[in-house]
Amino acid sequence: MFAVIREQFDTIFREDPAAKSRLEIVLCYPGFHAILLHRAAHSLYKRRVPLLPRMISQFSRFLTGIEIHPGATIGRRFFIDHGMGVVIGETAEIGDDVLIYQGVTLGGTGKEKGKRHPTVGNKVVIGTGAKVLGNITIGDHVKVGAGSVVVRNVPPNSTVVGIPGRVVRSHGAMNDAEQLEHGKLPDPEGQEIASLRQRVEQLEDLVRTLADTRAVTRGAE
Repeated sequence: MFAVIREQFDTIFREDPAAKSRLEIVLCYPGFHAILLHRAAHSLYKRRVPLLPRMISQFSRFLTGIEIHPGATIGRRFFIDHGMGVVIGETAEIGDDVLIYQGVTLGGTGKEKGKRHPTVGNKVVIGTGAKVLGNITIGDHVKVGAGSVVVRNVPPNSTVVGIPGRVVRSHGAMNDAEQLEHGKLPDPEGQEIASLRQRVEQLEDLVRTLADTRAVTRGAE
């Protein structure tokens, strides 16, 4: 447990430049509290202890605003930045070095049994308010843009944005310095609108040119 706590301290200092001291983390970081409480609840859940794991998770939800089902499997160096409104379902699986922001949901899509929540790979960044739904796989080194709704598998080393989420960029493995740059994402809708606007302007110029040519031709007659 002490090793886990030490690793969480190191993770927070690495990912959050606002962190000033360990005391501040202990007193003021809900993501830190939620992860430690989940580790305890998950350990009891795996031992099939009745009720108590859910009680711990509900206490954690009350304390932090972060709801993690005790059945969720979470890897090392997991960091929830701010965290209010985060929901992680029972069969969710999260790899190592994953960073998520407030309002993220790793949820299901219905009342199906068995594996019904996402599997998230290593070194994934999930932006504010994103929803990742269903028994899908998010590959390693993926960025999910803020507000996206992802309902299909996402290949490794890619960026996904939009509703529904679409892969808009493939890239090499991200280094640590790029982890917090998830706000620098393509805007496919904006690009499409700009392309349409440019095309409309070209067509308007063509219509004006044809109209001027026709007027000149009539004048010559």
